[in-house]
Order: sequence, then structure tokens, then C-alpha cells
Amino acid sequence: MKAFIGSMTGRVFITLLLGVLLTAALTQLLADVERRRVIDEFRDLNNLDRAEQLIMATEIVPESARSAYIQVANRPGMRIELEAARLPALAPSPTEFTKNLSVRINKSPDNKPYRMQSLAVRPAACALAREQPVVYGLLRMKWRGTCESILVSLRDGTPLILSVLPPRSATSPEHADYTGTIALLLVSIGFLAYLVARMTIRPLKQLAQAAKDLGNDINHPPLDLTGADEIRQASAAFNAMQARIRQYIFQRTQMLAAITHDLQTPLTRLRLRLEKVSEPELQGRLIGDLSAMQAMVREGLDLARSMDTTETMQMMDLDSLLDSVCADATDASQHVSLSGSANMAMLGRPMDLRRCLVNLIDNAVKYGQSARVTVDRINGAARIRIRDAGPGIPQAELARVFDPFYRVESSRSRESGGTGLGLTIARNIAEQHGGSITLANHPDGGLEATLMLPEYYPGK
Repeated sequence: MKAFIGSMTGRVFITLLLGVLLTAALTQLLADVERRRVIDEFRDLNNLDRAEQLIMATEIVPESARSAYIQVANRPGMRIELEAARLPALAPSPTEFTKNLSVRINKSPDNKPYRMQSLAVRPAACALAREQPVVYGLLRMKWRGTCESILVSLRDGTPLILSVLPPRSATSPEHADYTGTIALLLVSIGFLAYLVARMTIRPLKQLAQAAKDLGNDINHPPLDLTGADEIRQASAAFNAMQARIRQYIFQRTQMLAAITHDLQTPLTRLRLRLEKVSEPELQGRLIGDLSAMQAMVREGLDLARSMDTTETMQMMDLDSLLDSVCADATDASQHVSLSGSANMAMLGRPMDLRRCLVNLIDNAVKYGQSARVTVDRINGAARIRIRDAGPGIPQAELARVFDPFYRVESSRSRESGGTGLGLTIARNIAEQHGGSITLANHPDGGLEATLMLPEYYPGK
């Protein structure tokens, strides 16, 4: 769950979900408020009609029968009372409802008008808190409709108190169950947000995977030009970039191959002419320099080839490859020992991996006189440790030895024959297989190179 939230898909999903939920809640709140406003306006109009009818009917009824009539005419929401005791306190100014009722009931200018005044004391029922559920019952709002008492003087001077009370049911039923509605809303919004997040992030994931594949195989098939216009433009630009990089690498490899080929002929002629040098010491030095030049040219070409991935991936037995490499080194009179096994078949390029292992073993034998190769399996990956018996490398130099043509002065000198490309080539090959190479000085002495190779790498 934490990984999903941290991913781009999770962030887009959460942003969309919260945004849609907030918008839906705000829209529902505004709709509920507007609905209550319309209902209250309609109720006020209805109350004006009822109040006018009650007042005029009460006046028509004989005074002796008014009490009986009022008891029958009173209904929930509106009451009329005959005021025989002292008059209650009046409000400083009439309310809006009182004004509207006065205008409506006194519409005929020929008749004696009814006098209406708002009372300062509201009915007791107004103090009862009435709440209305809004936003599917998640929130509750107080009912704020018309609730007041009005002193009405009939045309014959009889005082009445008209009370406008809260409705019997101010809103939806108190025990309405919105659980199903809310659950359906959340599920539908979450599903839509997830679909939109996947549709939005899928092209970015495809571009990211294409970039990863490009780093492992420059000849990976180009992206399909599908989707929205912006995605097609990005895919086309990515394919064009891949084509240019492929062309640059091909031209560089061709150039190095041509240089190597062209240099071989004059170097061979130089070696033949050096055979005629009469002074043995000078002849040996010149031949040594020439051999170093030839080795540098060959390793420069190997470095260029190590960055090319034209070899086909295939299933291979890592233990068999290690046994073959170590056996060849032993046959070449190198002190190499092999222990352990990975018991793992992996997808890789056999020739490239052989070159990687040979470079690591040759380095160990060249600068440490021997190579102890230990193989095991850890966390689904093969761990190959190659330890020599040399003096090791200063801590500050461990990261720099992977740079092309870099040599540690104390051990990688010209007399040792190194060109400073072996570890660079090995690291390139390891990274193309999703692996890594690290160097460390062993506590018991010597330098130890650790090669990690996963069983399966998505970019292969």
C-alpha cells in the first residue's frame, strides 16, 4: 500500500479521488441548501395563504363561536389564539413575513385595514433545535425557516395572536439510511479515478520501460505510435532519439574497428623491422612498447564492443560458464581456484559474460598473483566473489579504477601491461545484464571483486 501511494499512479489516483469527492460533496451541499431555500420559500407562500384564510374566516365567525372554530381550524405549523389577557411585548420592527401578510390581507383600500405587529417573544417551539441532514446525511444544518408570533387586530378591534410554527417534519426522516448511497458513490468514484489514473500513467510507464530497455539493448524494437497526440509525439521523438543513438554507436564501433584494422598493418611491419635491430636491450624495449600499443588498440575495440548489445540473449548455465572460464585460466598456468555453485540458469549473453569474468580473473592474477573464485546465491541472484592475494587498493581509489584508462600507480603500471580498460569493460557488461560490480579490500588482505547477476532482469 505504501509503495502504491508513493507511485505516480497512486498519487494521481488519490488526487483524482479527493478532488472528485470534494467536488461531489460541495455540489451536493449547494444542492441541499438550494433545495431547502426553495422549500422554505414555498412554505412561506403557503403560510401566507393559510394565515390570510384563518384571519378572515375568524372574523366572519360570530364572536361567541370563535373559540370553537379556532380549536377546529388550528393545524400543525400555524395556530391562532384569542388574546384576552394583557397584550405581549411588541418587536421594534415588523418581520418580513409580517410585512408580506399585511400587504396581502390589506389589498383592498376601501375596507378598514387589519393591524399587524410582530411580537418580541417567539413561540416556544422555535427554540427546539431542528436539524436537516445534508450531503447524504454526513452533515446536519439547523432549520432556519419562518417561526414567529404576530399580533393581529381584526377590523372590529378583536386582538388575535397568529403563531407560525416549524413544520411537523422539517426535512427528510430523521432515521434515513444513506449507507448504501455513500458506499455506491465511493465505489463508483474510486473506480473511475483508478481508471483515469491508469490511463494517464500508462504512457509514462511505457516510456520509462522503453528508456530502461534502451539502456540494456540499443536494438530494442521502437515504440508503437498509439494513444493521444501528445503521447504519439513523445513516442516518435523517443524512437528518433533511439535511432540516432544506435547510429552514433554503430559509427563509433565502425570507426574504432577501422582504426584497429588500419593500425594492425603498420604495427606488424614495425614488429618485423624491430627484429632487425642489433642491440638486444633496445630491441626488447621497442618490442614491449609495440606490444603495449597493440594491446591498447585491442582493448579499446573491446570497450566499444562492450557497450554494444548485438549478441543474442539466451538461457545459459552460470556454473558451467564459470567452470569453463576457470579451467581455461588454469590451463594457461594461472593460479585460479573455484568453490561453491549458483545452481542457476539465467538469461544472458555468453560471450559478453565470459569476457567480463576473464577480465576480473586476469586482473586478480596480474596484480595479486592468484584468484580465489567463490560462488553462491543470495536473494535470487548469483554472487561471484573474486579475491586476489595482492596489496589491495587505497580506499580513495576504489571508485576511480572503473574509469577508462585509469591505473593505480602502485600496481597498474606500464610494466604490468595494464591499459586501465578491463574493469570498465567488465562493469559495462554487468550493467547490461542488470548486475553490478563492486570492489573492496578484504579484511584478511587482498582485493575482492563482487559480481552480482540476477536470475531474471526485466530489461533483458
